[in-house]
Amino acid sequence: MKLHPEVIVFDVDGVLVDVRGSFHRTTLQTVRHFTKKRVTAHDLHKWKNQSGYNDDWKLSTAWVQSLGGKFEYDEVKRRFIELYWGTNGDRGNVAREKWLLPRPQLRRLASRAELAIFTGRVRREMDYTLERCGVREFFGHIVTAGDVTKPKPAPEGLIAILNGRDPARAVYVGDNVDDAHAAKAAGMPFVGVVSPKIEHSRARAALLRKLGAKFILQDVKELESRLSKTAIADLA
Repeated sequence: MKLHPEVIVFDVDGVLVDVRGSFHRTTLQTVRHFTKKRVTAHDLHKWKNQSGYNDDWKLSTAWVQSLGGKFEYDEVKRRFIELYWGTNGDRGNVAREKWLLPRPQLRRLASRAELAIFTGRVRREMDYTLERCGVREFFGHIVTAGDVTKPKPAPEGLIAILNGRDPARAVYVGDNVDDAHAAKAAGMPFVGVVSPKIEHSRARAALLRKLGAKFILQDVKELESRLSKTAIADLA
């Protein structure tokens, strides 16, 4: 008999939402703005494959400084926010986001398990996406960057969602190394999502497997069928 996880926790960027046109585009534009140098998605995913850069504001600042830019975090963050949200009536890159997991699948998953979110986004970013896409109703517990004292790769958000429940009866679905580290620290099985459309996808998938991913999906829409074929004992 296949036993379904009691709790499915999702990361957001790269898992539930395609952010190539929003956060990724904004990161590249921010770095170009401050350094006047040509940087690419290929370069971006080299950073993304390192631990400690789940926060795009932090990543952008470190990248700018690594290229010789004498700019501090607050200044880089301010420009990033302007590009992401838009200014003076201009639409920002947030309008380019695409929700990836269809409502019918969300509804079926929610009928079998509690669905939750643990994201490195701040609350404003998360609320905007949930409301625009009309999917808030499916997630019982949402933990953002502002809700924890220690961000990923620390497991604080996952532990809060578990609220004393057995982590082996849950699963965290994420796309980067800090997601994998957080799941391991919480004692929770981890499932990776790595789209073949991103740069360095094979390297990312191999890295997540090395960090303990039970399996790798190319698309979050594969999760439902994969879980139906996987015993909970095989996730533990």
